[in-house]
Amino acid sequence: MLITEDFLHYVWKFRLFERSALQTTDGDELEIFSAGLHNTDSGPDFHNGRIRIAETTWAGNIELHINSSDWQKHNHTNDYAYSNVILHVVYRDDAPLVLANGRRIPTLELKDRIPEELYLRYHNLVYGEKTIIPCESSIGKLDDFTLRTWLTRVLIERLEKKSAAVIAALEVNRGDWEETFYQFLAANFGFKTNALPFELLARSLPQNILAKNKNNPLQIEALIFGQAGMLEDDFADDYPNQLKQEYAFLHKKYNLTPIEKHLWKFMRLRPQNFPTIRLAQFAALIVASNHLFSKVLDIRDVKTLGELFDGIKVNAYWDDRYRFDKISKPLGKNLGAASINILLLNTLAVFLFSYGKHHQQQYYIDRSLKLLESLPGEQNQIIADFNLLGVKAVTAFESQALLELKNYYCNYKKCLQCSIGNKILKLA
Repeated sequence: MLITEDFLHYVWKFRLFERSALQTTDGDELEIFSAGLHNTDSGPDFHNGRIRIAETTWAGNIELHINSSDWQKHNHTNDYAYSNVILHVVYRDDAPLVLANGRRIPTLELKDRIPEELYLRYHNLVYGEKTIIPCESSIGKLDDFTLRTWLTRVLIERLEKKSAAVIAALEVNRGDWEETFYQFLAANFGFKTNALPFELLARSLPQNILAKNKNNPLQIEALIFGQAGMLEDDFADDYPNQLKQEYAFLHKKYNLTPIEKHLWKFMRLRPQNFPTIRLAQFAALIVASNHLFSKVLDIRDVKTLGELFDGIKVNAYWDDRYRFDKISKPLGKNLGAASINILLLNTLAVFLFSYGKHHQQQYYIDRSLKLLESLPGEQNQIIADFNLLGVKAVTAFESQALLELKNYYCNYKKCLQCSIGNKILKLA
């Protein structure tokens, strides 16, 4: 058998080994009252286990290894964290475990106690030849309760990871939620391809400067395009020349340094996604909105959050242009429904969750989840693959959870740490 520690942990945690007539390797009678709590951090593998050896009941930590000799290889003997280990559980007992003080840690060997059928099911699940995910032949048959419960769990994990980035930025911004929200919103206006230059732009242009020029749309547009490095060329059209003239004054007034123009990417983008159009949309949003994050917090009906972005009109100059000085076919350049949904998903839902978690207010966490449930599921290759397997993502709640499942469990074959994998192993 190709035994891994993950598999050994799984067998121990759920007591899937033959438990009759248990004995330590020294021949003492052994009874397991509690396998303990699985520890995913440093230190012994299971905390607070309870066992009986001969006539004595013990409470403490339990350590697992493939071989007994791994204890020495991992240098646990000199690690104080392992001083309270009451049982060493191993697949193969290849060396007696005696500590430097002469204490012999009781050992349980599982080599002949693991059902071969269980191992074969595990090996086929984790190491079998699959094209999409390890459990692709079974996940579509799983009961809805197990699937839904686990997807909720991994969605929370995804939001907690994103929340950690928000809180880190919040600390840099000295607790200013509006400034932090503004920076993340800007980054998400870049829609992956231009996320970095948008983020750099927002960091180079604090929101308080924009607030001082709120009543002058031309100055807001000049600040945004100027800080984006887009006003350094010679122009034929009046509008970019007006922006250039305004920015020449504003960048001296506020001692601003623009970002490098070469950071913006136009290649392989549809014209409506060109950074010039996204910058124009972002400028229009700044002009139309005051204290945007406060409005997000105040709106109770999550279905109306999209109205914060709906109907925002860019400068009429862009009606027949995608770049400065270049005429194009007239076409609306306002934010479309798909773009608004992406902003709601990647910014508003994340910030509602982060705010609720940071302030320990479940109300905002619940609003975040309800917002995701109100948005349509994303369309990409990962979601398409899950659809083929019979797992549908109707809402963003489900698609976000499936992305987390694929990227952080399936890709690393963490089937034994996944409720879906656990259920499939028990059903097989």
